[in-house]
Amino acid sequence: MSNKLDYINMIKKVSPYNVKKGILYLRHYGARGFWIKLTERFQKSDIDYKEWYENHKVSQEELEKQKKKVFVYAPKISILVPVYNTPQVFLKQMIQSVRKQTYANWELCIANANPDNEEVKQILEICTKKDDRIKVVNVPENEGIAQNTNRALDIATGEFIGLLDHDDLLEENALYEIVSCLNKKKETDVLYTDEDKVTTDLDEYFSPNFKPDFNLDMLRANNYICHFFVAKKVLIKKVGGFRAEYNGAQDYDLILRCTEQAQNVAHIAKILYHWRVHKESTADNPLSKMYAYEAGKKAIEGHLARCHTDGEVLQTDNLGFYRVKYPVKGKPLVSILIPNKDQVDTLDKCLRSIEERTDYDNYEIIIIENNSTEQKTFDYYNQICNDKIRVVYWKKEFNYSAINNFGVDQAKGEYLLLLNNDMEVISRDWMSELLGHCQRPEVGAVGARLYYPDDTVQHAGIIIGIGGVAGSVFVGMKRGYTGYMHRAAIQQDLSAVTAACMMIKRSVFEEAGRLEEQLKVAFNDVDLCLKIRKNGYLIVYDPYVELYHYESKTRGAEDTKEKVRRFQSEIEYMRCHWIDILKNGDPSYNPNLTLKKWDYSLKVN
Repeated sequence: MSNKLDYINMIKKVSPYNVKKGILYLRHYGARGFWIKLTERFQKSDIDYKEWYENHKVSQEELEKQKKKVFVYAPKISILVPVYNTPQVFLKQMIQSVRKQTYANWELCIANANPDNEEVKQILEICTKKDDRIKVVNVPENEGIAQNTNRALDIATGEFIGLLDHDDLLEENALYEIVSCLNKKKETDVLYTDEDKVTTDLDEYFSPNFKPDFNLDMLRANNYICHFFVAKKVLIKKVGGFRAEYNGAQDYDLILRCTEQAQNVAHIAKILYHWRVHKESTADNPLSKMYAYEAGKKAIEGHLARCHTDGEVLQTDNLGFYRVKYPVKGKPLVSILIPNKDQVDTLDKCLRSIEERTDYDNYEIIIIENNSTEQKTFDYYNQICNDKIRVVYWKKEFNYSAINNFGVDQAKGEYLLLLNNDMEVISRDWMSELLGHCQRPEVGAVGARLYYPDDTVQHAGIIIGIGGVAGSVFVGMKRGYTGYMHRAAIQQDLSAVTAACMMIKRSVFEEAGRLEEQLKVAFNDVDLCLKIRKNGYLIVYDPYVELYHYESKTRGAEDTKEKVRRFQSEIEYMRCHWIDILKNGDPSYNPNLTLKKWDYSLKVN
């Protein structure tokens, strides 16, 4: 029965408009890219979002309680809305969504760029008479969306400014949640919420965007903050308001400038904004406003310049998503540390791929030999040793952390690259890509996107809490697919990445206290990353660094009593040392998403 309903729902989506849009997508992305986008869009979730949304809406009883709440700090929030060619029904619904707010200290500042439109003019006149919190300024010259929004900003008297599109909707408790957060985090000057999309007729809510807490590299890859964005008026004025040269990406430009200057950026993990989808909307048809993507690229370039950061901004095949390439400065030595026990063929494949597919040449390879038993292994070592490759000998029992710490003592490089012996390089610029990120002063370590030999994902970052302690995301997803909100395919900051391929500043490694030797096998890389984060550095996941990971060849099963005991002790170590993040949730994830699966599925409450 469910399959039949799925089929019916898919058929319903086939319309002349969608067919036309499909043809445009086919031309832009090509046959393979179009097929991937189509199959990802129609993948069925275990949980129906429409049902989830209805179950998580604030009850009428709670809304009534919110109306009676008296906050210690109750700032006025000015909501800016530029209006131009807005369908009457959309305009009325937008205004009504603001008037229904359970928090009352707001004003709606509308810049009307259609003063000659009698229907719109009449709606606005009626609304201002009904509610004196609604203010209208006419902009007969229609200067552009940035300039029009600045006109709305000019008449705003609130301490905080919120941005609302003329055809979108706020949840009734949106401003209540904003002010509630401000009362808990008094130093906050920028806030944003989760959002979803809604059909023109408001019949279906879909495509929820459950966001992480503030994430610098994700913001440089995409305007993930988007809606609902609220910031202190003095901050918006300080950074210069909206700029006409970024029309199409004016909000993105403003968000970048505000977050650069903000003391505290807060994220409210609740769906409080509904982005209406219609034929002209970029929410539904990314191809409708190509100029906006150029403006977005320009906004990131301006942001990098203000941050005194060198980087080349490239548009990706996924419209609205960008890649920043950070150049390598100088030629620092990179020490590649590879623990090894026998497995000569596997190690040889790894070394050959490094030699043949690496565009950066100032590196050394240190193989950390650990109790090999086969003579051919030692014969192989004698063959490969040269100015670039050395073998050092760890003669104690296997302990991944201790082995790598020992290797670091032998290394000469300013940058350390931890690498498993069962890896094969795919992307030729892998080392320079890692190094470009790692040289950034705010970055401590960088990880890669890894695949199994069958071209499915083995690692696309680690989320704390998945599987109980920590787990990789998007495991098993086909190569070429981008995952939830393209998260597998964009640069972003995470709490952890795997040490199967991780570059780290040597100074940061030492500052973090090295790899924890109590963690002999599991979670040592996660623990290291969390220590690095605690010291104030970023952990970057870079999907453009791609390698194969032949994990199944060398990975031993946890099948003895001793191994089970050891694994349990490592779990206990993590729970004792990192209880806060395990309890409060990974800031790179979202509390509405499950910890039982790897694919960013909704959490069942």
